[in-house]
Amino acid sequence: MRVFRLVSATLGAILATIAFAQNFPDNPIRLIVPFPPGGGTDIFSRTVANKLTQDSKWVVVVENKPGAGGNIGIDAVAKAAPDGYTIGMGQTSDLAINATLYSKLPYDPLKDLAPIVLVADAPLVLVVPATSPFKSVADLVAAAKKRPGEITFASPGNGTVSHLTGELFQTAAGIKLQHIPYKGSGQAITDLIGGQVQSFIASVPTALSQIKGGSLRALAVTSARRVGSLPDVPTIAEAGFKGFDANTWFGLVAPAHTPPAVISRINAQVNKILAMPDVREKFESQGGGPMGGTPQDFAALLERDYAKWRKVVKDSGAKID
Repeated sequence: MRVFRLVSATLGAILATIAFAQNFPDNPIRLIVPFPPGGGTDIFSRTVANKLTQDSKWVVVVENKPGAGGNIGIDAVAKAAPDGYTIGMGQTSDLAINATLYSKLPYDPLKDLAPIVLVADAPLVLVVPATSPFKSVADLVAAAKKRPGEITFASPGNGTVSHLTGELFQTAAGIKLQHIPYKGSGQAITDLIGGQVQSFIASVPTALSQIKGGSLRALAVTSARRVGSLPDVPTIAEAGFKGFDANTWFGLVAPAHTPPAVISRINAQVNKILAMPDVREKFESQGGGPMGGTPQDFAALLERDYAKWRKVVKDSGAKID
């Protein structure tokens, strides 16, 4: 009798979960964006939210919750009820880097969150002023080897993906550059164009208009493949550093213990809209590209990048208290 009751209870729970997933969502979904409006994370998030509303007839409400490098918003997702009605748009920094960079992180990205689906990636680009003598990655590397520690590279701040990609590049090339951290990309771009710094590893959306306008020269992109908006710019791997691959990615996450059936339902709907031509066009206009795939694909990438960036952060000595 005890076994029968146990089996019945288990079967009942399974059936209840299936019924819940089939009816999901019957309430608005809150999509937390851990950065301010207008940036890449916000643009990708609102594109997904709007398409889910239009195509799937779901009600998806975007809520910007910025602060602490994305930690405040992602922590709110991690602590929400695990029912699928609160999800967040995480990215490389708050899911794969900040756990090592910050001495006290209020959530564990590998334990407190459930990956849903990769949404987009946005490579970085190594740029120099249009007046720079560096016409290629080889030129910059040669100069850095002749003058170790003298060639400067800017970043939007210590511990950012831009900074850490610069550290990764120095290791791959066997060179030493002088890191100049800024409080954001705006002033870094201004100083780069003005010649106060010699190079900058920026996100493609950040530098794209200046590259197209002719004030900056793109030497290479940091991703494994070329970028659609910069088709003539080689990758760093093509420039001689085989296997080099660093970029920013964006993906939807839910609180841990969210029912797998609910995660699968959201995953299927987001994959559907990521395949739409207008969504691809919107993402590529921002210097990114739609991703998609299974929750397991996203989880595997997160674990790989968590380990990769953990080593880079420790080797660079970057730390935020």
